[in-house]
Amino acid sequence: MEVTDRERALEEELVALRARVAEIEDQAASKERQLERYAADLRETFKQERARSQQLRESYITTVRALANAVEARDAYTGKHAERVAAYGLVLARALGSQLADDPEIEFGFLLHDIGKVAVPDAILYKPKPLTDAERTLMERHTLIGVQILRGVDFLGEAKAVVRSHHERWDGDGYPDGLHDEEIPLAARVFAVADTLDALTTDRPYRPASKLDRAREVIGSLAGTQFDPQVVEAFGTVDDAAIERIRDDVQ
Repeated sequence: MEVTDRERALEEELVALRARVAEIEDQAASKERQLERYAADLRETFKQERARSQQLRESYITTVRALANAVEARDAYTGKHAERVAAYGLVLARALGSQLADDPEIEFGFLLHDIGKVAVPDAILYKPKPLTDAERTLMERHTLIGVQILRGVDFLGEAKAVVRSHHERWDGDGYPDGLHDEEIPLAARVFAVADTLDALTTDRPYRPASKLDRAREVIGSLAGTQFDPQVVEAFGTVDDAAIERIRDDVQ
């Protein structure tokens, strides 16, 4: 059967169209492979950045722990007080349902809360008798001195709020600023309970450690005066086992 010119033209157009489709498919496959390479490169870059971020955070923590240990070296009887309080504080923040526990700056603040005590004379820091008014005033300045020490350290950020405000009280009778209620940064309110928990359950030269149930009673009795009632309520939901594990592990 004789092929007409029109049929021949249509056949040529069909061949050209198929070639164009194949070309487009090749281009699409090439772009897909290129996108896959970009995605793989992006995943690798993200993995490297995450590893660097983790290394940087670990470096920060190492530096902060070294600073905390330097402070505690002057007051050896407290042992690893800062590390225990930091661990208690993070557990308590989680019980409170707060995002504080996910903020590394808050952990840094917990660890460095007493860094200002490096400027307190030994005669005051270790005085076995009650402090005079002048000595107490000097002791209380450790919160402000601590903030001054950390002033130029950008990565500590919110940690400085803990350093400055961890001796504020819910009823406003604390220091250095006499803040009350929710004027006190939440991290400092959490820390205050964790700090008292460690103080009560640790042997001190002037008294033996209290049992955990007794520490719970004391902290509960101070809700609404020294402590934020909601933080105390959250503390009541923390299992004894979690607290005892920290106390046993960090000595």
